[in-house]
Amino acid sequence: MPEARSGSKREGKDRPLTVHELNELLLICSLVLLIAVAAVRISSRSGLPSLLLYLGIGVAIGQDGIFNVKFDNAELTQVIGYAALVVILAEGGLGTKWKEVKPALPAAVALSTVGIAVSVGVTAAGAHYLVGLEWRQALIIGAVVSSTDAAAVFSVLRRVPLPARVTGVLEAESGFNDAPVVILVVAFSAAEPVDTWYVLVATILLELAIGAAIGLAVGWLGSFGLRHVALPASGLYPIAVMAIAMTAYAAGAIAHGSGFLAVYLAAMVLGNARLPHWPATRGFADGLGWIAQIGMFVLLGLLVTPHELVRDFWPAVAIGLVLTMVARPLSVVISLLPFRMPWPEQALMSWAGLRGAVPIILATIPLVSGIAGSERIFNIVFVLVVVYTLVQGPTLPWLAKALRLGNGAEAADLGIESAPLERLRGHLLSVAIPEKSRMHGVEVAELRLPAGSAVTLVVREGKSFVPLPTTVLRRGDELLVVATDPVRDSAEARLRAVGQGGKLAGWLGTGGRTSR
Repeated sequence: MPEARSGSKREGKDRPLTVHELNELLLICSLVLLIAVAAVRISSRSGLPSLLLYLGIGVAIGQDGIFNVKFDNAELTQVIGYAALVVILAEGGLGTKWKEVKPALPAAVALSTVGIAVSVGVTAAGAHYLVGLEWRQALIIGAVVSSTDAAAVFSVLRRVPLPARVTGVLEAESGFNDAPVVILVVAFSAAEPVDTWYVLVATILLELAIGAAIGLAVGWLGSFGLRHVALPASGLYPIAVMAIAMTAYAAGAIAHGSGFLAVYLAAMVLGNARLPHWPATRGFADGLGWIAQIGMFVLLGLLVTPHELVRDFWPAVAIGLVLTMVARPLSVVISLLPFRMPWPEQALMSWAGLRGAVPIILATIPLVSGIAGSERIFNIVFVLVVVYTLVQGPTLPWLAKALRLGNGAEAADLGIESAPLERLRGHLLSVAIPEKSRMHGVEVAELRLPAGSAVTLVVREGKSFVPLPTTVLRRGDELLVVATDPVRDSAEARLRAVGQGGKLAGWLGTGGRTSR
């Protein structure tokens, strides 16, 4: 069994892999990927965040595990982790709805700045006085674990039906708070003395401003180009969207701004631009996001040495208790004070501050920098993430129900794909009616689509037919709707309104046109 070589702990050049060793490595990677895909099913049924299963796979095949693969290259882990995080943030931004995030944006920004400062201070104090860590180590841990993880938040919250405002705040926070935390961790892990607090604050604000400006600009330019330039193949649209998002990250980082914020905002602009072939793009991004999560979590599991975690178990539990029961609630209360949000929503946000791979990746920064006690910092963060994700993730739906914040009756959104008909100056909309859609039972005529659009074909149980005005639509149907260019947006808005409000949409407060 070939060992994973560490460039940081070995001298000299490693010999290249032989063909046999490469085949073994490919076999291991394929088996790990298949096991990880199967773990998604287990995760969806058990309610456990998938990161725990992927970390477990990495631990199982790593040191002290079944295959005893030895891997200790923190630098490589950090680089791959950053790359995976960029993909995950891009996927999360593409799935973030602007109408939900817009009203929650000020609260999310407050949580990502003021909330981070409160959380770092309280958690560091707990690590220093309860566990006995030096102040530098305590501040590093406080900064590392103050960031909520985008992958964990996106994967859990999108399975829990919550009010749009709560979901919007939590998703935006997870996309925004990586940037200030990275700056803090790098500053605390630097060899030279840490800058004064006002210099750190100014640096954070400047990098956030640069990243936000670049992300919004790249996203707008990319969406404008994709909507006005017809690509020769539909499969190129997903590649182009992800390439634009990666460009935002690279441009933000080169300009000494926050690349993480840039990629999230660029992806959010693209995700709300109603681009052609959108479901295919979302599916492609979702697949890349899963691959990034699997690779990142498995690699982090490989990096840890299980027998070294035992001595840091209780310190991690103690620090996690301070973080979960004191620091996070206090940061939520202080940050949201100007917004007067109801106490049940604040309680849920306090419990929903999920940690995941991001803190573990950030814990590699002091490892690479050679900070004294960095191995212990990594082990404490690893145990903290695993233990408290195991506690918080499965109990979040129960807490939402106990606080009466569930929104289980909300209809699932329609999946609408648009293919431009350039020469005909029109659009062909492919509409999939999901299980919970209120379009079920609605007649075609009752859709009341705007003039210039019409349902031309219905596909039901594998058979297609041209519908009549009295044809009743059913769950699982796929519709082909032709719309002229001027009414394309209003036709899609009307379809979504009926999907959410049924045939009376418009009269009952749901958006959309009510007549031709």
